[in-house]
Amino acid sequence: MGGNHTQTKFVLLGITDSPHVQAPLFGLFLLIYIVTLVGNIGIMVLVWVVPSLHTPTYFFLTHFSFADVCYSTVISPKMLADLLSENKTISFTGCMTQFHSFAFFATAECHLLAVMAYDRHVAICNPLLYATVISSHVCWRLVASSYIIAFLSAIIYTGCTFGGSFCGPNQINHFFCDVSPVLKLTCSDTHSSETVIFAFVAMNVMGMSTIILLSYICILRTVLRMCSARSRSRAFNTCASHLMAVSLFYGTISFMYLQPMSSHSSLDKVASIFYTVVTPMLNPFIYSLRNKEVKAALVKCRRRILNHCQHQRVVSARK
Repeated sequence: MGGNHTQTKFVLLGITDSPHVQAPLFGLFLLIYIVTLVGNIGIMVLVWVVPSLHTPTYFFLTHFSFADVCYSTVISPKMLADLLSENKTISFTGCMTQFHSFAFFATAECHLLAVMAYDRHVAICNPLLYATVISSHVCWRLVASSYIIAFLSAIIYTGCTFGGSFCGPNQINHFFCDVSPVLKLTCSDTHSSETVIFAFVAMNVMGMSTIILLSYICILRTVLRMCSARSRSRAFNTCASHLMAVSLFYGTISFMYLQPMSSHSSLDKVASIFYTVVTPMLNPFIYSLRNKEVKAALVKCRRRILNHCQHQRVVSARK
């Protein structure tokens, strides 16, 4: 992997070269990154400490939040550092590691979204069999398979992207090491690499999209058969947050990676910012603000904290 390279480092040109814009962008993206960490880690902690959320649905959500935190962390700290630094270099190994980590967590998230759709399908279409079909053992197998497939896919993407010779320019016109800007720097023919990457991205995205589509077709059929308007409303609300997350993630990923390399333009950076920086920040809000169980769990935690603080004050006053 990367055995034919001659470059020892690359230069990331970043989002913009305007010094007047870099400082405000640093403040904005730092705020977004902090909100991303607090929101996603908050969901993971909430599911861990609240017994009512110890269900398969929230088990999958914790792994989804974990993937968000990881692939945002792979990109954001380096991007933030480059906005304030004149030295925007990254080593060949560092560039390859960054891309592999990003590809791994992004692909894992792609599969986790399909797993979450299947979970909703079983919960709504076969509620009596839910505990049997989505058992603890099945949950771990689904999550493990998502990570394994993601890891193998990331190895293929990384090998195809960095397996050529880099003997020319070393400036990457992007804020992180991504497929298209890196392949533009290779001296060797990239047609076969582009074809393999496109094929595997298409298999991952289209395959998981098919699972999600079929799951929601079955869910829609089941919901329309429900006699109670309240039951229909509850089912739709349960699925709405997941559909929003699917639309945001799959829409931007498809725009970026399911098009010919020659079709990439200046809009790539905007789309990349959206799915690497903005979407991980939005997901906690999507899953919490529209979810009554999460909001109820937050209220319980708030009461616990307030009661604990009051108890500590009482104990301190008695002393």
